[in-house]
Amino acid sequence: MEAQIMFDLLGHAGIKAKIFNENAQGGLGEIPFTHAYPEVWVMNDSDIERGRTVVSSYENAPIETGVSVCGSCGEENPRNFQLCWNCGAGLENASLPDSAQ
Repeated sequence: MEAQIMFDLLGHAGIKAKIFNENAQGGLGEIPFTHAYPEVWVMNDSDIERGRTVVSSYENAPIETGVSVCGSCGEENPRNFQLCWNCGAGLENASLPDSAQ
């Protein structure tokens, strides 16, 4: 899954990439596990530094573990959600639950 996330992030940045070994995990036991790891390759050498920046930004992004309460329906949502999973309302004005304040 993480290889696909990296591939998508690179694509959104306009960097052409390719995933290798994406289906190799089915061969575990027959091939060494190190040969079954998915790999994301940047296709153009001129994009390597920009690609490293994209990957670094992803790897160093803060992990959001809190929750916010939807102002429309009162449902708790992960704080990194932009829309309420229950009613679809925007969470830009959501509040923290009483226990987190």
